[in-house]
Amino acid sequence: MAEGDGEGQTTGAHSATPDVFISYASHDAATATTVVEALERNGVACWIAPRDVTPGAFYADEIVHAIDASKAIVLVLSQSATDSQHVLREVEHAVSKRHPVVSFRVDQAPLPAGLGYFLNTSQWLDASGGDIVRSMPKLIAAVRVAIQAPVVTPGPAPTPRGPAPSPSARPAKHTAIIVASLIGLVIAGFEVDRLWVSSRRAASSSLPTTAVPAPAPAPALPTIPEKSVAVLPFVDMSEKKDQEYFADGTAEEILDLLAKVPGLHVPARTSSFYFKGKSEDIPTIARRLMVAHVLEGSVRKAGDRMRITVQLIRADNGYHLWSETYDRTLDDIFKVQDEIALAVVTALKASLLQQDLDRSTITTQPEVYTLYLQGVSSWNRGTTADFHKAVEYLKRALALDPNYAPAWGILGQVLMDDFFYSGSLTEMRKISAQVHEAAQKAIALDPKSSNGHLALARAFHWFDWRWDAAEAEYKSAMDLDPQNAEAYGMASYLSVFLGRCDEAVRLATNAAKIDPLNSFTYLYLGDAQECRGNLAEAEAAYRKSLELNPAADEIRGILGMLLLRKGDATAALTQIEQEPMESFRRVLRPLALDALGRRAEADREITALEQTPNDHVYGLAAIYASRNDANRAFVLLDLAYQQHSSGVLFLRVDDRFRNLVRDPRYKALLHKMNLPD
Repeated sequence: MAEGDGEGQTTGAHSATPDVFISYASHDAATATTVVEALERNGVACWIAPRDVTPGAFYADEIVHAIDASKAIVLVLSQSATDSQHVLREVEHAVSKRHPVVSFRVDQAPLPAGLGYFLNTSQWLDASGGDIVRSMPKLIAAVRVAIQAPVVTPGPAPTPRGPAPSPSARPAKHTAIIVASLIGLVIAGFEVDRLWVSSRRAASSSLPTTAVPAPAPAPALPTIPEKSVAVLPFVDMSEKKDQEYFADGTAEEILDLLAKVPGLHVPARTSSFYFKGKSEDIPTIARRLMVAHVLEGSVRKAGDRMRITVQLIRADNGYHLWSETYDRTLDDIFKVQDEIALAVVTALKASLLQQDLDRSTITTQPEVYTLYLQGVSSWNRGTTADFHKAVEYLKRALALDPNYAPAWGILGQVLMDDFFYSGSLTEMRKISAQVHEAAQKAIALDPKSSNGHLALARAFHWFDWRWDAAEAEYKSAMDLDPQNAEAYGMASYLSVFLGRCDEAVRLATNAAKIDPLNSFTYLYLGDAQECRGNLAEAEAAYRKSLELNPAADEIRGILGMLLLRKGDATAALTQIEQEPMESFRRVLRPLALDALGRRAEADREITALEQTPNDHVYGLAAIYASRNDANRAFVLLDLAYQQHSSGVLFLRVDDRFRNLVRDPRYKALLHKMNLPD
C-alpha cells in the first residue's frame, strides 16, 4: 500500500479477495505499480492504496483492516521507504500479526535500526541493479509459495481483504542486537555475549514465522541418534556487524572437526546454515536435522582480539550440557576451535583422537586465514559477483601463503562454480587448466584434502569427460570426508550419465541424508530416480527441492520437464512459466506449447530462439528431437559436442530425445563421448 499520505497511484482492477498487501512510499509509486501489474497478471490479487481504499472510508482504518486480512505484505524497500513513518508502522503492524514480509529492494539505502528490527526475518529480493522487470519472476515465485503456506495469526482475522508470500533469509537475533547496542554505549567490550545465550529461544517465541513451507525431515534414521549434534551459524556480535564471515567460518571449522568424529552424526553445513536468519526454535531445528543436540554461539572480534561464546544444548529439554567463553587473540583461533570440538565430544561421551585434529596444513598468518574465510563466505553466497570476490580473496591468501592447502582446494571449487554460472565455452580450456592446478596443489600439500580431490573429480567429469578418473577422485573425496554431500551428489550425476541408475539413487540418497535441507541434493535424487524410471519418486524429490528453495534457478524448469514426461502439459507449462532463469524458460516453453497443441505459438518461440542459436544449442536440439526432426536435432547435437557443452552429457537420460534412440547417429554420438548406449 502507499504510505498514508495517499499520493501513490496504481492501475489495475480491484479484486474483492486480494492476496497481497503492497507497502510503499509515494515516491516509489511507479515501481509499486509494476509490482502490482506483474503479480496480478500472474493471478496474485493485490491490495494497494489509494486504489483499493473504499471511497469515504477512514484511510488509516482501511490500511489496518487490509493488513490484518492479508497473509503477507510485499514491501518496496528504498530510501524513501526507510524515511517513511507510514511504511514503518505498516511493517510493524504486519509483523505483529505474524505476517511474513517480502522486501523488494530497489536501491542500496542503508536500513535504519527501527525498520531493520522488523525486517531481519523477511525475504529479501534485490532489484537494486535497476532492472526491476527481470527481478519479477523471483518475486512472483516467492509470493506464490507464501500464499500456499499456512499463516499463523495471533487472533481472529478481520474481514477478508487480502493475503501474500515470502521466504525468510535474514538473521533473527532481535534480542541479541538490541542488547549489544545498549551495552555497547556503556562498554566497548565483550560483556553482552553471555546475554545472547538464550536470545534465540526468546526470539523464536515472539518473532514472525517464515512463509516457506516447513520442510519435512529428509530420509533419515527412524530414531534420532543420541550422539548427534548440529552446529548452527554463529552470530556476529562485533560492534560494526562486519564480521559475519568470521562468525560463519568459525562455526563451519568446528562443524568440520566434529564431522570427523567416528560415530557422531553431524549434519552438513548447508542444512545447519539453512536456519540462519529464521526464527525456528531449538527443538524444531533439531527435529528437522534429526539431531539430539545443538551447538550455538556468538563471535565478537575487534582487531586481533576475539571473544567466542558457545553453548551445547540438549534439544528435547533445553538443558545446557556445556558452555564456555574464550577471550583470545586471532593467533589462537585454531586452538580455540580444537578446544570447542574436544569439549563437545567430551560432553557427548564420544571419542575424538588427536589425529582427528590434524592441523598440519593450518596457516600461521592471521591475515591469510581472514582472507580464506572471506573467500569461503563469498563462495557460499552463491552469486556470480560473489564467486568473483571469492576468487580474489583466495588468490590474495595464496599470494601470502602458497602452502595453505585449504585455500587451494576451495579455489578449485569456486573456479568450477564460477565457470558454470557465468563462464563462456571459449574460456573452458583456460579455466580447466586453473582448476587442475589448484586441485593438484591442494592434494600435493595435503593428500587428505577432500575438497582438492572433489575439485579434480569435477574437472575430470565436466571438462575432460574422463569418467574413470572422475569416478576415482569422487571416491577419494568421499572416503576422506564421508560428510561431503557434494561429492556424493556429483558422483550420482556421473552414475546417471553412465547408466548405473541404482548406484545413482544410492549416492544421491546418501547426499540427502548428510545434507537434508540442501535443495540441490534433491535435484540429484530426482535425476537418479528418473534414470531408474521412478517418475513419482522423481517428482517428489523435485518438489522437495522447490519447497526448500522456491526462488532458485532451474528447479521449476526441471519439474516442468518431468510433468511433460508424465503427460500433464498444463501443469508443466505452469511450472515453466514460473522458471526464473530466462534462457531455460525460453527453451522449455515450446515443448509445453507443442504438447498443448498450440503449434503456432511454439513456432514463434522457436523462431526467436533461432536468432541466437549458439546460446541455445542443446535446448534447440531437444525441441527438434521432440518434433521428430532428427536431421536438425543431430546437427545441433554435433555442434554441442564440438563446443564441449555439458548439456550433451545428459543425452542418455533426457526423455526429450527418445525419438532419436534408434537412429545410428545417436549411438555413434554416445560412443564419441565414451558413454554406454
